[in-house]
Amino acid sequence: MAFSLAHSTLLSKPSFFLHRSRSIAFCLHFSSFCTSSSSTSAAAASVLPSHNVKKWRQPVAASLLELGGVKIARDEIVKDDPTNNVPDSIFSKLGMQLHRRDQHPLGILKNAIFDYFDTNYPNKFDKFDNLSPLVSVKANFDDVLVPADHVSRSYNDTYYVDSQTVLRCHTSAHQAELLREGHTHFLVTGDVYRRDSIDATHYPVFHQMEGVRVFTPADWEGSGNDGTSYAAEDLKKCLEGLARHLFGTVGLTYIFHLYCSDKEIVVKKRSYDSECLVRISYSGGVEMRWIDTYFPFTNPSFELEIYFQEEWLEVLGCGVMEQEILKRSGKVDNVAWAFGLGLERLAMVLFNIPDIRLFWTNDERFTSQFKKGQLGVKFKPFSKYPPCYKDMSFWISDAFTENNLCEVVRGIAGDLVEEVKLIDNFTNKKGMTSHCYRIAYRSMERSLTDEEINDLQ
Repeated sequence: MAFSLAHSTLLSKPSFFLHRSRSIAFCLHFSSFCTSSSSTSAAAASVLPSHNVKKWRQPVAASLLELGGVKIARDEIVKDDPTNNVPDSIFSKLGMQLHRRDQHPLGILKNAIFDYFDTNYPNKFDKFDNLSPLVSVKANFDDVLVPADHVSRSYNDTYYVDSQTVLRCHTSAHQAELLREGHTHFLVTGDVYRRDSIDATHYPVFHQMEGVRVFTPADWEGSGNDGTSYAAEDLKKCLEGLARHLFGTVGLTYIFHLYCSDKEIVVKKRSYDSECLVRISYSGGVEMRWIDTYFPFTNPSFELEIYFQEEWLEVLGCGVMEQEILKRSGKVDNVAWAFGLGLERLAMVLFNIPDIRLFWTNDERFTSQFKKGQLGVKFKPFSKYPPCYKDMSFWISDAFTENNLCEVVRGIAGDLVEEVKLIDNFTNKKGMTSHCYRIAYRSMERSLTDEEINDLQ
């Protein structure tokens, strides 16, 4: 399912030595979405002298890609359409499929999850990891009951190829189709795309895995439970086993040393301004807890957290699938569970990778550290290059969004940008508002010169 936790922040921001910082001020007007593939460079040109712009761009991998067995040309994705907001920097990531590389941390993690399901559910789950990320708006949103007014549908959050086609925001975009095709147990892994902020744990392309299991009345009859309760119990058992499989041998610590005769106790956890029940399990050497939550596509819904390195870590979101999704797929009498997890989120913890940009590097100092089948090998940092900080201030209009600013920054500086952070805002007596952002530039592979950063800035 399209569980929202899959791309949330993992790690606290490190404090770096601030060695250079200059500020510039200008008036910058952002539309609510990019109007064409050239809009990013056009926005940049509107605020920088054209003779002084030296743009760092990731090279486009090819003008013709094969996605999910279908050949797609660049101009089919980055095209002159009033609703298109896909830049070349995103097109260059299509087809790279990091999750299919067996010696890459994401591929190693994916295969470890596959191993768990193969061992515990032999020949049961169908696996899909090569489905095209180009999907319809209906598949991406409507089929999984995302409300019509949900923020994720906006051009600010989603990459639109045209008004009816998007780059998938989640692997759930394939769920309804697979159910209609008759699949009842399946895992879907793939690259997903979202316009997002820039920092060490956020990137516009990341990877998810979705799992679904469908039950028939014969499965729960005689169990003493109704279908929903039966599915929820089976779901928790499955995912607790997966958590033990992934985290049971990588150095867990504990905060509770309580004797209890049962396998779980119920405690109260304060979440923001409300309280929710938390069930903490003590089985199998991994301390974990279930938190009741809400998703529009499951009911009941849960989040699984484990206690890892002295803090609670969200592992995944899950729940019993809403009956409406099953009914639309022709499964009127069935009950199903579903889960969704972010591979980067887990890999950064399991492999101790501090910056999400590292997943995309071809530097041998990174790639040579990981081997097929070796889960949890701790990454050894090789880059000690200092960051370079630059500030910029500008007046904003009502149409301004931070995601659009980050798209402009990515379009000019690419992966040389480590973070874009709002550090100050001011509203004058006329009601005009100014924002000041601090941009941290840092290369994973070399020292940056002040001259080249000034050009980018």
